[in-house]
Amino acid sequence: MVTAIRAPLFVPANRPERFAKAAASGADAVILDLEDAVAAEAKETARAALATDFTDLPVIVRINAQGTGWYDADVAAVAALRPAAVILPKAEEAEAIASLAAALDGVPVIALIESARGLANARGIAAAEGVVRLAFGSVDFCADLGCAHLREVLLPARSELVLASRLAGIAAPIDGVTVQLDDLSVSHDDAAHARTLGMSGKLCIHPRQIAGVLRAFAPTEAEIDWARRVLASGDGAVAVDGAMVDEPVRIRARAILAQAG
Repeated sequence: MVTAIRAPLFVPANRPERFAKAAASGADAVILDLEDAVAAEAKETARAALATDFTDLPVIVRINAQGTGWYDADVAAVAALRPAAVILPKAEEAEAIASLAAALDGVPVIALIESARGLANARGIAAAEGVVRLAFGSVDFCADLGCAHLREVLLPARSELVLASRLAGIAAPIDGVTVQLDDLSVSHDDAAHARTLGMSGKLCIHPRQIAGVLRAFAPTEAEIDWARRVLASGDGAVAVDGAMVDEPVRIRARAILAQAG
């Protein structure tokens, strides 16, 4: 289930009154956040509030980064809770992630790439024991590099995460958040852009973003119609809509229909 998630929603782990609301938002997973959404003085309270029994959706926990004073206690809490997956922020070294996976005893790891070092090691991280998916922390990544948070600037980074995931044989990566909340077309368009690159989900920070993100990652009616006509065209090399169709094109058509359910 974790590998098929498209629109997971963050909720601060120290706000348990919001957990059920997040699960009812239309998101296909809930991320209980112990990291950025929780102030230092509330970390222990947030850890104690962790739960999975408020929903049948996958519940994911984002822990604090390795090297912080909260990491060990977070790992112990998550190992006892056994959520659907753990998000490790600031993922940079495959060996450290393998150590986390061993401590979690089978809880899947989503490695959040947020730095130049993380991107440089993305292929090894994607192949590390326990990692089932990569995610892109694009805002932190831009802060690390001192670059603008623009699609054209981040194109190489997103493409590398897609390639790293494919080489490791894991699910396509999850794109980072869109911080703009007053114009929902931005998060939809960001998700549509990520899909064109081969990403397969997007982190959401507000319930209003979810519908647009899910719509962006779902095949359009035109794509479904095209895929059906391609697969009805027979075998070998033929023309559909004036374009050549052969087996690689049919693979794409089958993938579209599989996404359509």
